[in-house]
Amino acid sequence: MSKSCRTPSVSRRSFLGGAGVAAGGVALLGEARGALAADAPAIQGPDAVAVTLTVNGRQRAVRVEPNVTLAELLRDKLDLTGTKIGCDRGACSACTVWLDGAPVASCMVLALDVGTRAVTTIEELAQGDTLHPVQQAFIDHDAMQCGYCTPGMVMSCAALLQRIPQPTPEDVHAAISGHICRCGSYPHVLEAMRAVSTPGKT
Repeated sequence: MSKSCRTPSVSRRSFLGGAGVAAGGVALLGEARGALAADAPAIQGPDAVAVTLTVNGRQRAVRVEPNVTLAELLRDKLDLTGTKIGCDRGACSACTVWLDGAPVASCMVLALDVGTRAVTTIEELAQGDTLHPVQQAFIDHDAMQCGYCTPGMVMSCAALLQRIPQPTPEDVHAAISGHICRCGSYPHVLEAMRAVSTPGKT
């Protein structure tokens, strides 16, 4: 038999060495998988899960299924129906609320993902019978027709006013760019924001 056809010989020492390397690799892989499993969040559901949210300054304890959105929780569980659901896919912004002061489409946030962030809805803007300046300006300048988009629009405009006390028309355009008003009241919204951001005007 030619040398080229011979089966390569394996010594006992090389066999044991290779087996040791393989065993070590398996052990390391197992440790890595264990570490990943330890860092992974606990699986919740499919049944209802107990959560506590801070909504309009109050702690609210509820049970929700993992697929429930923040918009659904606000309307169906907490009876805060000022938050409207339009497209239910983040395209119209009718459901805008604040999370830690930042406007978000609540139909795109799962209730379980809110965590410790503070939720503010349209119901919290007014102080008793005193409307927020943006709410009052919307009324004064007829910045609503059917009113369905109005709560979300007001939330975005009020957040803008907190960030920029005297916003430019471009600032307002940017703030409401994701909002769909099927009645076409955008010019009145701009007038309302111009009034509320101009010192001495209401």
